[in-house]
Amino acid sequence: MTDAEGWAPFPRPEGIPLSDAFGILAVAGPTAYVGLLEIGKPKPGDTVVVTAAAGAVGALVGQIAKLHGCRVVGVAGSDDKCKWLKDDLGFDAAINYRKENLLDALKREAPNGIDVQFENVGGDQLDAGLTLMNEGGRVVVCGLISTYNSSDPVPGPYMFRNVIMKRLTIQGFVILDYAAHFPEYHAELIEWMRTGKLKYRIHIEDGLENAVDALRMLYTGGNNGKLMVRIAREAA
Repeated sequence: MTDAEGWAPFPRPEGIPLSDAFGILAVAGPTAYVGLLEIGKPKPGDTVVVTAAAGAVGALVGQIAKLHGCRVVGVAGSDDKCKWLKDDLGFDAAINYRKENLLDALKREAPNGIDVQFENVGGDQLDAGLTLMNEGGRVVVCGLISTYNSSDPVPGPYMFRNVIMKRLTIQGFVILDYAAHFPEYHAELIEWMRTGKLKYRIHIEDGLENAVDALRMLYTGGNNGKLMVRIAREAA
């Protein structure tokens, strides 16, 4: 056994900037791919709801769901982000949870119920999704960012009874468990990137000294797209 066993060189596809390749292919792209396709198992015509939809993973999840013939509803925290989801990424609907009651908005935008809930936030947003799940629906738990900084015990979902009543499947995952299959995911993701089927934003903060402030953006929604800290600019 060598120190390099089980590792593969990071792909840098020709014609794709290093920042884009790293931003999409390192974690965000495989996470979206595995969570939606291997755990969520969407079928054409399904309704997929994505929370934190303007984030690095959520934005990719919605687009991949559209590529597979689904109706996609994104949840985000500003009008600008919602506009980007609909106008640029092709989501069918986008809800600003800061401006309207999320459950009421989901009833409007997912009138036939929810088949796949791709959960990045937790809390009230997860409860709203559980309320409207269809029988046999799948809840993909990718993140629970609304609860990470809580100093008090976090209550479980109030609508957890629907796991029984709607025969739901709920599964969380850690993408590193799927690392052996990254080359397969990369091949499809790279093709979608090259052909323009996947659009994305890369948010770069320059300087290691700004890393802490950059991290805080993840909890305030201050970033636009995949957030990275660039320690030094690549040599020309």
